[in-house]
Amino acid sequence: MWTWENVLNCEHVKSSVVVIATQVAKWMLSKGQGVTMGTYDILLQAFDVDRRVEEAEILWNMILHAHTRSVSKRLFSRMISLYDHHNMPDKIIEVFADMEELGVKPDEDTVRKIAHALQNLGQEDKQKLFLKKYQSKWKYIHFKGERVRVRTDAWNE
Repeated sequence: MWTWENVLNCEHVKSSVVVIATQVAKWMLSKGQGVTMGTYDILLQAFDVDRRVEEAEILWNMILHAHTRSVSKRLFSRMISLYDHHNMPDKIIEVFADMEELGVKPDEDTVRKIAHALQNLGQEDKQKLFLKKYQSKWKYIHFKGERVRVRTDAWNE
């Protein structure tokens, strides 16, 4: 049976789009155009998908030095996700240290990734303190078709 999935290998197309997006973003940055947090986010995501961690680190350091006080929570989360995908817990902690220094509070997904990194590094005591400070006390779930607020620590009991 003929389908588009058979004709176009989705992974090949995705890889090609990532390469094109990376090249366009690099070209825009070299011309002084598109120097926005959104462009940086797309470029970091492309480096992540393309497994180019070293280039992502170079870009990340450039972003931190050029835009120290205006780095968004989204970019911090993107960089933590990149390091999480490549199993680099020590780098996750470094990014979190920068995040904390600049007063940026992590979102729930980032909190889980940082806690997991602390656990991988064997720092369970720091993990507990971290979760106590940053983990949300409430979580929303769907129960019988309605959105219900429950305590997150209720799951651990």
